[in-house]
Amino acid sequence: MSMKYKLLVLDLDGTLTNTKKEITEHTRNTLMEAQERGTKIVLASGRPTYGVAPIAEKLELKKYGGYILSYNGGEIINWQTGEMMYANVLDAEVLPYLYQCSKDNQFAIVTYKDKYVITEHPNDEYVLKEAILNVMETKKVDNFLEAVDFPVAKCMIVGEPTRLAGLEKEMYEVLKDRMGVYRSEPYFLELVPKGIDKAQSLAVLLEKIGYTKEEMIAIGDGFNDKSMIEFAGLGVAMANAQEVVKQAADYITLSNEEDGVAAVVEKFML
Repeated sequence: MSMKYKLLVLDLDGTLTNTKKEITEHTRNTLMEAQERGTKIVLASGRPTYGVAPIAEKLELKKYGGYILSYNGGEIINWQTGEMMYANVLDAEVLPYLYQCSKDNQFAIVTYKDKYVITEHPNDEYVLKEAILNVMETKKVDNFLEAVDFPVAKCMIVGEPTRLAGLEKEMYEVLKDRMGVYRSEPYFLELVPKGIDKAQSLAVLLEKIGYTKEEMIAIGDGFNDKSMIEFAGLGVAMANAQEVVKQAADYITLSNEEDGVAAVVEKFML
């Protein structure tokens, strides 16, 4: 029988990984079997590229020719060749304003370069949370603006949730026409190029590799997964997904604590 689905797109946090941020043995084995049979895996996450890398290694994406779609779709990398297939970066002119907002409110601002989280405040509790989540190192710089002399896929302002919510509103009003401003966690304020979206980037990837969206399964749990779930031939929400995400899905699987991703692969791919 010909396999209808050839591409499996997976969100990481709350989807592929359990609450300990780990892939279970069962889920890993199921995904290895799918790749043995020719399935291509795309890891689609809001994390920076290096934060996705440990999971790509665990699933042997280099060997099987998988892809990383990081920064919520800001970058697409062919993990086998290392080729950057797509990149959408922040307008450098906006960086001084972002920096000033963080300073005025005594919050830490971070960005990413290679395996480092670049920051003036490496010991800030929320900066450390981000570094640990992504298995990245912090790199202290004396002046954030001077240090950032490279193209930036995203910045993040981190801090106490109640005050950060106030800053989010203020910054959104100023920046809404120029870029994306939203919280991915109560204490993480994401600052990204306009129009960053997992579905939009997946459309670019499909065109480049010659697959159709009908051949794609996308699985996720968060608001930022809704677009790709609607876009995919088979859009799947986790049992632990947000309600609006479930409503957008064609199918609802088990939770991320119950190997929900493996259940989908077994039912629709193996």
